[in-house]
Amino acid sequence: MKILHTSDWHIGKQLYKQELHEDLLLFFDWLLQYIVTEKIDVLLVSGDVFDHANPSQAAFKQYYDFLKRLIPLDLQVIITGGNHDSSAVLNAPAELLRTLNITVIGGAGSLDEMFIPINKNGERIVIAAIPYLRDKDLRKPDAGETYTDKIELAKAALRTYFSEVNAHYSTYHKEAFYVLMGHLYVQGSQLSDSERDIQIGNLAGVEVAMFEGIPHYVALGHIHKPQVISAKHQIHYCGSPIPLSFSEKEDRKQVNLIEVENNRLKSVKKIEIPTFRKLVSFEGTLSEVKEKITQYTDETPLLSFAEIKVIEEQESIENRYAFETFVTSNPNEKLQIVKSRLIYKNLVEGASHHFAKNTDVADVTPLQMFEKRLELEPDLENKEALLLAFRELLEELGL
Repeated sequence: MKILHTSDWHIGKQLYKQELHEDLLLFFDWLLQYIVTEKIDVLLVSGDVFDHANPSQAAFKQYYDFLKRLIPLDLQVIITGGNHDSSAVLNAPAELLRTLNITVIGGAGSLDEMFIPINKNGERIVIAAIPYLRDKDLRKPDAGETYTDKIELAKAALRTYFSEVNAHYSTYHKEAFYVLMGHLYVQGSQLSDSERDIQIGNLAGVEVAMFEGIPHYVALGHIHKPQVISAKHQIHYCGSPIPLSFSEKEDRKQVNLIEVENNRLKSVKKIEIPTFRKLVSFEGTLSEVKEKITQYTDETPLLSFAEIKVIEEQESIENRYAFETFVTSNPNEKLQIVKSRLIYKNLVEGASHHFAKNTDVADVTPLQMFEKRLELEPDLENKEALLLAFRELLEELGL
């Protein structure tokens, strides 16, 4: 049996106000062809199907258009919700999709509902389709908890939860090949700029030991950089199928192919996804950046997106005008500048420099901004409680 592990599609994502619809369309075309050519039996999507809890109509259309193309295939599809997804939105068409061999688990339910047995080609496998677990799914918070208390209690709740998941497998599906899906941060994994804090700022992330070495393969989502967390225990992030931030511009995007034979793991293969669009960065003085961009020749099916950082000695109106003129001049038909920064080495620092020098406000998250604001109030009491409340507010708003 062949199982394909994907995650973090982030349908509806924009990169500095640039739509990534075409990038995903090309990925879906490639993915469909790969499924057909390799005769894939099971497709897993480990969370963050959409980029927003309330997707646009265009995002919904792209999602359903792709699912429609999968229906004629002899394929079992299993989709779980991520921290960007609304469980209610994902679950709304779940019963209809189930009749089409597409199982959607938008939010945590009973373990019976989240364990999906598949018997095919003489193989017996079972998928534990665990979606993103919010704090309310794990425990009942106490009003008197401190921030530190909440982190420790969340860690303990995660350990208990996954222990119960493994116990359910051992009790009811012991003879089957066991795949555990999860959308969460595993401690030690490498982050990029496009992941939001989850599980209380990632501090309560799952330790590898929490999986207890029981699943035969752990199919993770949330981290966009593909990586092997444990080769011994087959714990993998396949990563996002397209780069979602400039910090991912060097990543080789992939899906993971899991082959099962005689109810045992035969192999795990990293299948590289073609590059549909390049993200490129240029840095230097304005004249240096101009030259680098002029000489850029790489071609991909889609126009390259570029970020530029221009560094000049002295602040001046002439420098600012030349910079803005260049950015808007479409200097190379093979790329589009989507992010630009002009930095002066001798700029006098003022009240706006509470962040590290040369930090662009566009690169600062709401959480970081709030933390810096709290630092400006040395006598303020209950900072931990305010920070905790702000994190919960961000999570509720899907920000």
